[in-house]
Amino acid sequence: MAIKYSILGLLHYKDMHGYRIKEHLERNFGHMWSINYGQIYPNLKILCDDGWIRMKDFSQNNEKGPPRKLYSITEKGREEFLRWLSASPERAMILRDPFLMRFVFFGFGDRDKALALIDAQISIYEKQIVRRKDNQRRWDELGTYVQLVADLGITFNQMFLDWLKKARTQIAEETQKKRKAS
Repeated sequence: MAIKYSILGLLHYKDMHGYRIKEHLERNFGHMWSINYGQIYPNLKILCDDGWIRMKDFSQNNEKGPPRKLYSITEKGREEFLRWLSASPERAMILRDPFLMRFVFFGFGDRDKALALIDAQISIYEKQIVRRKDNQRRWDELGTYVQLVADLGITFNQMFLDWLKKARTQIAEETQKKRKAS
């Protein structure tokens, strides 16, 4: 998914400054695709240059530093976003999770360290699911499509959590059997 379309989509909800866009993408879309944060500001510039968004400086009350840049979508940007929205998706679902890439190779390493890493990942997923459930009411207010994707995020989170706990149990049992056999 091109980051420029996620930016255009976010700006449909409200005008935002670059840091807020970056923060929102990280917190709410990171589970959907891998985000390269170094692309956000260059894409904002390209979107401005293409006339799809406009930027204006604004100062916040009593804040130090240079004024922030507030971005808003233009009519041309809305038209391009609708064109993209009605086009066929680029490809099938791809699951990208750095932990899973490491997990597949745990058999070559120390099982106790693998269990510790799995425990840490379980803790992360448990915190994520609590946060997602806490945010669910807020997402419900943004309409059916946002609410359904938020629900999918909770479902995926719970599925990964259940799978990790099952994997942890199985690996721990195998580790115990190997120790008893030694």
